[in-house]
Amino acid sequence: MNRIIKIIFLDILKNKIVLGYTLILALLSWSSFGLEDNSAKGLLTILNVILFTVPLVSILFATIYLYNSSEFIELLLSQPIKRKKIWLSLFLGLSLSMVAAFFIGAGIPLLINAPDSVGLMMVIVGCLISLVFVALAFLSSILTRDKAKGIGISIMSWLFFALLFDGLVLFLLFQFSDYPIEKAMVAVTAFSPIDLARIQILLQLDVSAMMGYTGAIFKDFFGTAIGLSVSFLLLCLWVIIPFWVSLEKFKNKDL
Repeated sequence: MNRIIKIIFLDILKNKIVLGYTLILALLSWSSFGLEDNSAKGLLTILNVILFTVPLVSILFATIYLYNSSEFIELLLSQPIKRKKIWLSLFLGLSLSMVAAFFIGAGIPLLINAPDSVGLMMVIVGCLISLVFVALAFLSSILTRDKAKGIGISIMSWLFFALLFDGLVLFLLFQFSDYPIEKAMVAVTAFSPIDLARIQILLQLDVSAMMGYTGAIFKDFFGTAIGLSVSFLLLCLWVIIPFWVSLEKFKNKDL
């Protein structure tokens, strides 16, 4: 299992797309801190990168890599290796490489230019978001044999969590504005890993006042130690559940 992980990890690290992704993250991160007069503005710029670019690259690259590795997976299946070990090795290899790319590109600049709780939180959240969308890529790729459909499912998943989900939340807030549903919105955020990440980072930046009454409710819950633990637990569940579903489908799939 360790050998398979090592082969996949080293193979991905040599991939030009991953190298380009790391370089772009590094350029954006260093320039954000270099061009702004204070680190807070640079952090907000990197926040948008973490919330939009990192999930998109993670889910798209992982999906395409899995489809392109179909012959390698079939070769592994012909060996006396359990399917669970093969799927887990693929996941760990892809996850480690995407986390490494994010950490080298954005994590190091963050820890150097913002060596406080905010910088550390952004690094942790960025790594978790990478893992979440790699797990969603595994689920997307196992749902269909068709590469185009699989990539389409991945793109739609990213669009839903990055853009459409917020639109649905705003629609609910406007439609039920006469009712006290702000507290219910705390529970609704559990259905979007990007929203969970955004709220945690914004609370660390102490800009919850800009989010109005709902922001105050978020701060009351997510600003506490219990709320922080719950949000990280939810992000971990966003990694575990999609991967577990894909693993069960992979075990029973006729290749």
